[in-house]
Formats: sequence, structure tokens, C-alpha cells
Amino acid sequence: MSGGGSRIALTAVLVAAYDEAIAWYRDKLGFTLVEDKRLEEAGKRWVVMGPQGAKGACVLLARADGPAQEAAVGRQAGGRVFLFLHTDDFWRDYDSMRARGVVFQEEPRHEDYGMVAVFADLYGNLWDLLQPA
Repeated sequence: MSGGGSRIALTAVLVAAYDEAIAWYRDKLGFTLVEDKRLEEAGKRWVVMGPQGAKGACVLLARADGPAQEAAVGRQAGGRVFLFLHTDDFWRDYDSMRARGVVFQEEPRHEDYGMVAVFADLYGNLWDLLQPA
């Protein structure tokens, strides 16, 4: 399966409700709704969002189904950073996200791998906003 034609296209993120998650990713992160299709299973949707002009992986917003999945909403990585949002202009995106109400967990910092700050999504999953070195 590995090779030049393979890539990770989607990462599923468990959410409590589709519409509130769509609104947060759109209004706070500036993501674009790529797909929103109703599925045959009652109440299920295929909801894909990604950064505007994204050429890489997007997120699949998957509504939690049942107690085990509901318990994992916001804790998919056990409290570690779960997703990494790369930027070509850290300060532009950091300032814009803060102005739109994104909650950062720390002050921005320089690391060997780039400029980074951790933020939480609407459910508490941790993300890195990262401008690679």
C-alpha cells in the first residue's frame, strides 16, 4: 500500500453534533465545508472540512454514536496534541484565530521544527498551529 500514489486523505474527528462542529470549524478556524451528504443510516452524515485551498488532508466530522464514542469526544488522543495545522504565516493565523475566539493553551514558542502554539477545538481536542522551520 505504501508508495508514491498513497496519502492520508482524511482524519475522523468525533463530534457531539454535526452543525455545531461545522460552525466552529468554519467560523473559528476558517475551514471550508468540502462535503455534507446524508447517509442511508438514520441521522448520519458524511461531513468533510478543510482549510481554504487545502491540498492535503481534511477532517471528517463523525458524530459520536454510543457511550464509548461519546466518552471519547474531545479526548481522542488521550490529552496529547491530536492534529497539526500547518501555516505559512504563523502570526497572521494566530492573531486571526484568537480574534475569532480560538482558545490557545500556551504562548507561542520557537522550537527546532518551527513556530508553534497549542489550541483546543470546541470539544477540547488539542491541535498545534505550526509554521514549520
